[in-house]
Amino acid sequence: MAGITLKGVRKNFGATEEIKGIDLEITEGEFVVLVGPSGCGKSTLLNLIAGLETISTGEIRIGDRRVNDIPPRDRDIAMVIQSYALYPTKTVRDNITFGMETRRVPKAAQAAALAEFAGLLQIDHLLDRKPGQLSGGQRQRVAMGRALVRKPEVFLFDEPLSNLDAKLRIEMRTEIKKLHRRLGKTVVYVTHDQIEAMTLASRIAVMDEGQIRQFADPATVYEDPVDLFVAGFMGSPPMNMLGGYLVRDGGMAVLCGEGATQIRFPLPNRIAGRVAGSEGRAVVLGLRPETIFAAGTELPGPDRFVFERPVVVDEPTGPDTMIVFEIGGQDLIARVRPKDARPGGSTFRFEVEMDRAKLFDAKTGQRL
Repeated sequence: MAGITLKGVRKNFGATEEIKGIDLEITEGEFVVLVGPSGCGKSTLLNLIAGLETISTGEIRIGDRRVNDIPPRDRDIAMVIQSYALYPTKTVRDNITFGMETRRVPKAAQAAALAEFAGLLQIDHLLDRKPGQLSGGQRQRVAMGRALVRKPEVFLFDEPLSNLDAKLRIEMRTEIKKLHRRLGKTVVYVTHDQIEAMTLASRIAVMDEGQIRQFADPATVYEDPVDLFVAGFMGSPPMNMLGGYLVRDGGMAVLCGEGATQIRFPLPNRIAGRVAGSEGRAVVLGLRPETIFAAGTELPGPDRFVFERPVVVDEPTGPDTMIVFEIGGQDLIARVRPKDARPGGSTFRFEVEMDRAKLFDAKTGQRL
């Protein structure tokens, strides 16, 4: 196995700086996901690691080797991309073994690797078919098999599940995670899907505009986002963001909304102490939908706050129902049990778990 180290990595395309000085330390055997919106630089960063793009400045190391000037074929990596890139005229068997053929791997070693990974990926019964006879999920397994038989130190995945339907994506996520646990290889995986990132990663690098905003394990990224961008990007439905300003009302609170919709959200002590003396400061209060529920339906806890608002619309999703309501003209979402839901127009008593609230500076976006 080999870890990956990036130091001060930058990539310019003409006058445009796509990657803006990234430092990243990926340990051996880790599953790191690069996640972010389209155009944030995640695929470019993966291509730099692969050697498909040359870095402008900085250093990339795979294991103990500096690979800046080493061609892709000599970096001991394997890559799985979105398009599968299978040879349509070759069988599954020949697609998987083609790379070994070009490297003149002995036939016995080819057969052993093919048997091992075809069985692991459950495609051993498809070896004599051609790609046109396969489903999308089967084609993706073949593409993965072609990468696995190389037995590299590092696997790179560039949005490999994008072309699959929702059910297949879930199934393939599970298969990829099981493969990683079995093989223990270092994986760098690119996706724009934050659910994919949360379910697969040992650590997530959240990217935006060529920079890494936060690099941490999934629980930390979700529960302790460093800024408004990370807080808003990670989570489905996304975190509710309420603009307001700090006021003192016995204790510190955030005043949100105007007129009849004005609500004071009391801050828990762990936040209030950090912002004491900042009355009038413009802030953004972040509340995850699951921290807002029907009043009295959860076990009592510290720093709970109850308020009433009309239901704008209810959205059943099966195990939960999303209740949309307004404060100051802004839509917010609460995640409630289906039996507690109320139709649009009803008055609803909400309870919010303020101990899990996040507070951000409205100007800088940084977490307070």
